[in-house]
Formats: sequence, structure tokens, C-alpha cells
Amino acid sequence: MSSVKSIGGIASGNAIARALSASPLIAVTLYLAVSGGLLLMAGLSIADVIAHRQALAQTSDLLDQLRGRKGGARNAATTSVEHPGTPFLEGPTVTVAGANLLQRVAAAVGNVGGSVQSSQVDVAGAQAKDGFVGLVMSCELEQPALQKVLYDLEAGMPFLFVDQLDVQVPQATAQNEAGTGRVRVILGVSGQWQAGK
Repeated sequence: MSSVKSIGGIASGNAIARALSASPLIAVTLYLAVSGGLLLMAGLSIADVIAHRQALAQTSDLLDQLRGRKGGARNAATTSVEHPGTPFLEGPTVTVAGANLLQRVAAAVGNVGGSVQSSQVDVAGAQAKDGFVGLVMSCELEQPALQKVLYDLEAGMPFLFVDQLDVQVPQATAQNEAGTGRVRVILGVSGQWQAGK
């Protein structure tokens, strides 16, 4: 039975070969169709590779922007001059480190025209045994300036973490369509201090 099938397959293959040799138009058409299909597949593959490279370049640019590498040499130089130093809070004691934290956050709020209402430094809290110093500050500032303060705190040196953010919008500011009134912000910030540094 299998020999009959193989003989039939050979016979049909021979019939196709005879038909192609007898009619060169069919052979040329088949050749052009196969060649066109291969060229189409190659073109689609090249287009796919180009699209992946463009997506990779866009993602790489976005990552550079998020890391702060792009945006001009002036911005990078300004950031490094504004917040030089180590990633840890400096000071010979935890109290001095807490004072430096207070000074750093107050300067960030003051740089955008905000005013500090009250502050409380926590050097003996639950996180203190892990080397963290905490600060809770109440301040008033313009609503658009809040984003600048948060960026300044989290992007600069030393590394600071915003643990708490409560924004209280007065009714007059909430009704203002431009959204440019002053808001009261309760900000919880922490940073790590290393003893003996």
C-alpha cells in the first residue's frame, strides 16, 4: 500500500514537473510568486526591526530623562551645584542630622516662595534604630509649586523620601478655575543618617 502511495506521489510530482516544463508561463508565474513572497517577508522583517529600534531609542530617551541625564547640561550642572554631597544626611550626631534635614526641606519650600508654618523632627521614632531621621512639616505654598518641591526633595542630595503628603485646598482656591491659589501641605520626609560619617 505504501509503495502505491509513493509511486502515486512520484507520478504526481513528475506530472507537475512535466506541466512546468511544457508551459514556461506557469513556471515563470510560480517563480515570480515565490520570489515576491520572499521579498515581502524580507521587507516586513526589516520594517519590524526598524520599528523595534525606534521604540528602543524612544524608551532609552525617556529613561535618560527620568534619570535626569537629558534636559540640558545647564539643568544637570544646576542640580549638582544646588545639592552637592553624599546620599546620607550629614552630621556628627543624629540631632545635627535632623537639623540638616529641616534646613534642606525648609530651603526647598522657600525656593518656590512657600512659607513654613510648623515643623517637628523625629530622631527617636520607630525608624531611628534603622538610621532614619524623620520630619513632619506644615507649610503653605502655591499649588503649582508643590510638584517642584517634591521633585527637588526626591531628586537632590541627600536621598530623601516623602513618607506623607496631605494637601488641604482652601475653598476659595478650589473654586478658582486656574487652580493657582495657595494650599496648605503637611509633608512627612525622611532620610538616612549614618553615625560616624
